[in-house]
Amino acid sequence: MLAVEITEFGAPDVLKLTERPTPEPKAGEVLIKVSASGVNRPDVFQRKGSYAPPPGISDLPGLEVAGEIVGGSIDEKNNPFGLKVGDRVCALIAGGGYAEYAVAPLGQCLPVPKGLTDLEAASLPETFFTVWSNVFQRAQLGKGEGGENETLLVQGGSSGIGVTAIQIAHALGFRVFATAGSDDKCRACEALGAERAINYRSEDFVEVVKALTHDRGVDVILDMVAGGYVARELSALATGGRIVLIATLGGSKGEINMGEILRRRLTITGSTLRARSVEFKAQIAADLKAQVWPLLEEGRIKPVVYKVFPASQAAEAHALMESSEHVGKIMLDWSKVA
Repeated sequence: MLAVEITEFGAPDVLKLTERPTPEPKAGEVLIKVSASGVNRPDVFQRKGSYAPPPGISDLPGLEVAGEIVGGSIDEKNNPFGLKVGDRVCALIAGGGYAEYAVAPLGQCLPVPKGLTDLEAASLPETFFTVWSNVFQRAQLGKGEGGENETLLVQGGSSGIGVTAIQIAHALGFRVFATAGSDDKCRACEALGAERAINYRSEDFVEVVKALTHDRGVDVILDMVAGGYVARELSALATGGRIVLIATLGGSKGEINMGEILRRRLTITGSTLRARSVEFKAQIAADLKAQVWPLLEEGRIKPVVYKVFPASQAAEAHALMESSEHVGKIMLDWSKVA
């Protein structure tokens, strides 16, 4: 099969199209003929040498794919969605997505939502699994002290994670605010359901969210920046509020006021998803199928695909990712390899 490999750690041009043996699925896994792959920030970190795949996982980058099941192990007792060979699916994987074929645990495969193309479906798993796991499972949006009227602030609202978090939370009835780095990106966030998007280059997000919530603050903050942002985010939280960290783009260290955490019952948590168990990810898949897939099929949530590259142009896709010019997802099309 054709695949895109990391020839050495470095700049985007270390990504090269090559030939690799087609992977063989193990027990509980299926083989997918890949139509499209998503490009995500962790792929960039892996390319640079700072985010190695878990033991036993392909060294090829790529955490999400969509395509057709063409083989593998389908245990009917552990097949909640009734999938079979020939079905179109999208899947979260721990690596190996930049290829014409990929293996995925059956429990991490979801049927392509009705009305969506494979390309659109491939843009879903990494961000949807991540948002559901962190915003709704770890941070418990809607189940804290603010109850069903809780509010969410999404840092980096124009990213793939950001547009997903905005849309899911808005569709489920929560007030959502977001930050972005330009006025145009802010308008894009608002078009997706953010009540107010804040240009972090010209506005203070703490002041804005406090004003929007009558000085109460927000209940949950989804943060991929970390570093010095965390101290400011504590000030933007309501009593009983939660910050959930999913990346450290702004640095892994920062000073915080512990007394504020104690006095106002605040929580700082975080997680990474890649190394979690198949069983854990399968439960997320079940939640998404039950609670989010209907919203996709009704058109209340829509994939946001910014640009599609032929698979051979993975280097160009990574360069775009690092420029942060995009709003939404960047994709690789395996029907257009050249």
